[in-house]
Amino acid sequence: MFFLTSINFLYGENMIDSKFETLLVVAEQKNFTKAAEMLSLTQPAVSHHISQLEKAYGEQLFVRKKGGLMLTKEGEIIVKYAKRIKALDSQMRAEIADAKLDLNKIRVGVTHTSESNLMIEVLARYSNENPNISITVITDTIKNLYTMLENFEIDIAVVEGKNTNLNFNALMLDTDYLVCVMSNNNPLSGHSMITLAELKKERLILRSSSSATRKLFESTLEGIDEGIGDFDVTMEVDNIATIKDLVRKELGVSILPKSACMDELRKGKITVLPIENLSMIRETNIVYHKTFSHTDVLQHITKIYQDTAKKYNV
Repeated sequence: MFFLTSINFLYGENMIDSKFETLLVVAEQKNFTKAAEMLSLTQPAVSHHISQLEKAYGEQLFVRKKGGLMLTKEGEIIVKYAKRIKALDSQMRAEIADAKLDLNKIRVGVTHTSESNLMIEVLARYSNENPNISITVITDTIKNLYTMLENFEIDIAVVEGKNTNLNFNALMLDTDYLVCVMSNNNPLSGHSMITLAELKKERLILRSSSSATRKLFESTLEGIDEGIGDFDVTMEVDNIATIKDLVRKELGVSILPKSACMDELRKGKITVLPIENLSMIRETNIVYHKTFSHTDVLQHITKIYQDTAKKYNV
């Protein structure tokens, strides 16, 4: 009786199966007892939920390891879909509530690069022009943004590069290219370009190896039989604002998208130069799930982006 009462109290009329809720907490805590405390259930009730799931799917979900319970491969698959189901249920309830209140919410995922260029300003302008729409911006890596998009945790993602996921549609927002960013006091700042030989003599502060910017730089080098190992990479920093600050302080040069440097360029704070023999053009796309039906929102955001970019001569 306590078992049933606790579940009804905890989950109420939630459409999501309470066993999935239990599974997600156990997977996070790696311990039945801790999960039971968080869920306000007894430990036997939590164990019973997991046993029911294992019986329903005919697979063992956890194995005991030294650090606690670990998901099996089958368990990882079920957890992945349980997260999607939960996110979809949450999204559905939010949209129903918004419809009653005549209020819409858009969850936008952006990469660290997009956060540093015009995109945040564009979203702010869109929000001002549409006061009935609330925008939540989440900044993360491309890989994590695609996972969140797949799990319906965000509605759209602004990312660099081409979309290869068949479940998503993409709208090209802009094209951009990578440049060498340096201090105005660098002896090379007066040049019209920088050669690879000159770049190899500079201290490089680069994005992390998982970033789209870094991957494009390295793949372009490989295309002309060069390698990142031939350069003096002194630091890897994933925050673009930090990289630009270090460059301004003459602690090195970097390779960044030109669009991420426009504010500093307008204010005359840094110098950017093309790199001889390297054509590093890339796309910025708005990626969204095929079930996302508000294409009018995407068109409006794209129009504001184009108008803003034109104003800044980007």
